[in-house]
Amino acid sequence: MELGTGSHAQVVALVPAHNEEAALPAALDSLWQQTRRPDRVIVIADNCTDRTVDVARAAGAEVFETVANTHKKAGGLNQALAVLLELLAPQDRVLVMDADGALAPGFVETALRELADETVGAVGGIFWGEPGHGLVGELQRNEYARYARDIDRKHGRAMVLTGTATLHRVDVLTAVAAARVRTLPGPAGWVYDTTALTEDNEITLAIKSLGYRCVSPADCWVVTEVMPTWRDLWRQRLRWQRGAIENLRAYGLNRVTLPYAVQQLGMGIGVIAMWCFVLLTVLTAGAGYTFRPLWLVVGLIFVAERIVTVRRRGTRAVVLAALMVVEWAYDLFLQGVLLRSVWDSIRRAEARWHHVSAPVS
Repeated sequence: MELGTGSHAQVVALVPAHNEEAALPAALDSLWQQTRRPDRVIVIADNCTDRTVDVARAAGAEVFETVANTHKKAGGLNQALAVLLELLAPQDRVLVMDADGALAPGFVETALRELADETVGAVGGIFWGEPGHGLVGELQRNEYARYARDIDRKHGRAMVLTGTATLHRVDVLTAVAAARVRTLPGPAGWVYDTTALTEDNEITLAIKSLGYRCVSPADCWVVTEVMPTWRDLWRQRLRWQRGAIENLRAYGLNRVTLPYAVQQLGMGIGVIAMWCFVLLTVLTAGAGYTFRPLWLVVGLIFVAERIVTVRRRGTRAVVLAALMVVEWAYDLFLQGVLLRSVWDSIRRAEARWHHVSAPVS
């Protein structure tokens, strides 16, 4: 396949895919339905053993097949970008989108508007969970809704450029590749650090380290997969959390990483605070006190916060939040992920990727 260039500013969509024949058509359709359609759509077929390549071509996309790639998504993107960036102009844009997502119709148009600001290095998406998968799916969708609300309250400031969908400036991607080894971690000349477990978190740190802002506007939403089982969710979140810790270790503590370090510290304090609350409640009850206004107020505030932050999702989400004990158990699950990831990072245990393929209908 030849990757060409044009005389006008282009938007090229890259869709990394490993055995995604089932999910890929919806992702590509969401690109064709954009109010500002990409000029090129290229599926990066990475070590596929299913019909991903045939499905991509049948849907009207170009295909770039990786060669001997052992570095998962980051490696596939690096191989394609090594060719593409040589042919694109600095003012062109590259959209990196997961094969299991679906973009809002105005995603590209909104992101291009944001990138008109030269201080913005990339525009990420705000993700919402796909329907289905019972209780574990509903809990993830509530979690994602709270994340979206938090980003909105921060006026679109993004902590992480989600790998689900992000529009990049070509000149910034080129600058990242040039800075590897010299001022940024990662193999020399590559856009993505193939040693990082979470390439989206790492590329965010890289772009911010070069002095650019990263944003996620409310209109740049994308529907993404949720993990279908607790086992899959555990593996996914363990990689996310472990990757965040390893990224901080690679970059060290500086003006860019300080907010991320504070976030990790806050999560640790949250674990301690929750268990202190539980312990004090048990001790109070054990001492024969059946009612304490302070604990009641704290509990009611907690429930109210959970309800308010998901009310836009509808009745089912509100009911689930109001039950409190179910989401509390989910929080304990995530705390377990945090503790395990810290322990694995300390002992330098090998971290593994986990890929969930959608069933073919």
